[in-house]
Amino acid sequence: MTAGTVAVYSLKGGVGKTTLSVNLAWAAATLSSRRTLIWDLDGQAAATWLLGHDPHGTEAGAAIRREVDAKRLIRPTAIPRLDLLPSDPSLRDLDVAFHLLDKKKRVARLVEDLARDYDRIVIDCPPGLTDTSDQILRAADLVVVPVIPSALSRRAFDVVADHVSSKKGPKVSLVPVFSMVDRRRAVHRAALDQHPDWPAVPMASAFEAMTERRAPLGAFASRNAPGVQAIDAVWRRVDAALVQMTNAR
Repeated sequence: MTAGTVAVYSLKGGVGKTTLSVNLAWAAATLSSRRTLIWDLDGQAAATWLLGHDPHGTEAGAAIRREVDAKRLIRPTAIPRLDLLPSDPSLRDLDVAFHLLDKKKRVARLVEDLARDYDRIVIDCPPGLTDTSDQILRAADLVVVPVIPSALSRRAFDVVADHVSSKKGPKVSLVPVFSMVDRRRAVHRAALDQHPDWPAVPMASAFEAMTERRAPLGAFASRNAPGVQAIDAVWRRVDAALVQMTNAR
């Protein structure tokens, strides 16, 4: 099976992007029993930290420049079948590195190398429309876009969709996901009613506990917990789409 690559991307921060990345990677490894790699490309290294590793050094940036083998940096996590390609402070200047490299498919080439050892790759992307985001959009099969149910966040998704449609070559598929949903709020309920086909992940204190546990939600919460069930639903939709893409190749 050719590895399916999922990028979790948002134009703006604070929408639950990293939380969703880590939990989808857990779902791929645990619920679907896929050999999974989560690649933390965000210089803030939140996914790296949540999965129990302390970001340090400069090798993450060196791997992008191919000065070191990216596979040498991969670390196991406490989750069976889930490995981590960690971030470190050197990725804070990733846009500068891509500009100087002038290699528009560098991330895609690295993904091709990594995919030989995995069934699924989940990329936690830095926010913003940048050289880095363009690199990742070229490398991914699917892009999951977390959207808080509000007019401003919906506008941010529309900007991403317009940006993708304006690019030449194959178009990556976008999967919008309502994130941090609070059904007590009228504006959230209205957004969900407007897009009933979009998956929704609730706002829950259990997600906040991830920072204390330094683990995905499913690693410590009940499988019947609303948050875990929501992640399960999102992942099954994403994984089914990847399987369909693989079969169509």
